[in-house]
Amino acid sequence: MPSDTPQPAFVLIRPQMGENIGAAARAMWNFGLDRMRVVAPRDGWPNPSAVAMASGAGRLLDEAVLAGDVAEGIADRTFVYATTARPRELTKPVFTPEAAMRDAANRIARGEKVAVMFGPERAGMENADIAQANAIITVPVNPDFPSLNLAQCVLLVGYEWRRAVEEAEEMVLRGQRTELAEGAEIEALARHYEERMDEAGFFYPPEKADSMKLNLRNLWSRMPLTRADVQMLHGMMRQLVRWKDKG
Repeated sequence: MPSDTPQPAFVLIRPQMGENIGAAARAMWNFGLDRMRVVAPRDGWPNPSAVAMASGAGRLLDEAVLAGDVAEGIADRTFVYATTARPRELTKPVFTPEAAMRDAANRIARGEKVAVMFGPERAGMENADIAQANAIITVPVNPDFPSLNLAQCVLLVGYEWRRAVEEAEEMVLRGQRTELAEGAEIEALARHYEERMDEAGFFYPPEKADSMKLNLRNLWSRMPLTRADVQMLHGMMRQLVRWKDKG
């Protein structure tokens, strides 16, 4: 059974190649989407090529809803987006994928039933298909090469869905020892280097010593050092001093 997570249904309109259906299933599952609907697939259903390509996402294909035409595929939906790269003479709201999935998330939170339609690989959806949608999703692609592979389009919209419903930090520091150094630790490191470098005659000529030390302090403060980094830098300087003394 599909998960209980509120989400849009992804509707593949007359897909032509089983491999693309399977790849679309994998793309959906990457972002926690499991409501696939397949409308009039060219090579029938179920499709062995789709199963082979889906790999670990085969469950989506087992639970996919098969429909004979677009009207049947979206019959229970209250708001439908159609993905298309080509200009249409139909008057409809046109969203970017990011804005569309934010809108979809808000609609689903209000209890609406949402679907996103994806057209066949060769030429995309016909106007008769898009006329049944409430809005259009258009990806800002190269106008000289606007066609996206079916699975690529599914992946892109799925990614934007995930971004719309799940907070993710834009940048995190990961690793075994990622605790950032505190100000006192940075200060001790700066003093250690100043003292040893002063002994080595680095701060020369004397009239430039203060500005050189200031620049060195500024260097340490600009670097997002972890406690492990600070310990390593202390150790490097101690070893250099020992090596010098051995000579």
